Amino acid sequence: MRKFGLIGYPLSHSFSQGFFTEKFLRENIGDAVYNNYPIEHIELFKSLWDQYPALAGLNVTIPHKKAVIPYLDKPSSVVKSILACNCIRKFQGELYGYNTDVIGFEKSLLPFLQPQHTTALILGTGGAAAAVAWVLSKLHIQYQIVSRVEGEGVIPYSSVTAAVIDNHKLIINTTPVGTFPKVDTAPTIPYHALTAQHHLYDLVYNPAKTLFMSKGAAQGATTQNGLAMLHIQAEESWNIWNAPTPVVQ
Repeated sequence: MRKFGLIGYPLSHSFSQGFFTEKFLRENIGDAVYNNYPIEHIELFKSLWDQYPALAGLNVTIPHKKAVIPYLDKPSSVVKSILACNCIRKFQGELYGYNTDVIGFEKSLLPFLQPQHTTALILGTGGAAAAVAWVLSKLHIQYQIVSRVEGEGVIPYSSVTAAVIDNHKLIINTTPVGTFPKVDTAPTIPYHALTAQHHLYDLVYNPAKTLFMSKGAAQGATTQNGLAMLHIQAEESWNIWNAPTPVVQ
């Protein structure tokens, strides 16, 4: 029996285990099982493979997407570029690291892109924000990062004026703000400046329609949540785990 799973902490609201359990049942995959492995400290990562010798692949979530990289034998170029890994495959005793968030984000965003979406605001500075920035660069979409704390190349929310909103027709929330159960919260931006020319992408998927999305829709903007991205990145993980040999991009 091949074992797969998810590491991170906490994992009480994780998406992956339910997704893969349903996938295995639906597609009659009887030789695989997917479990949660809640490890609070990354130092426990190495012993996990010793404890479960049939472990063939892992997904990685908060807070270990960056901390796990030193444990990889062969990180992909994307992982090395954005310093975030969310998928690991064990092959012939070596650990290969990937980032499937970039694939999930790109494929889910493309159907919504319009000619005016040439500049974007990225809300947040975590691992997901790095994946988003990598994809936007690939698509030749200029972006400005926004965070609670100002820094190099990063502006604070207080600097996001109506003019800034007008100049950035694509806005991506990569923060957990608005996630269940705190559904009455949303990033602090001037929503009144949004128009039908804007597209709001919230990486949050629970609830399906966040306050961020609702505020955008009220101004005529198009919106989407992160569920499609999750489905795509999960399927990409499965493809990586089942390829004849690992491919390091």
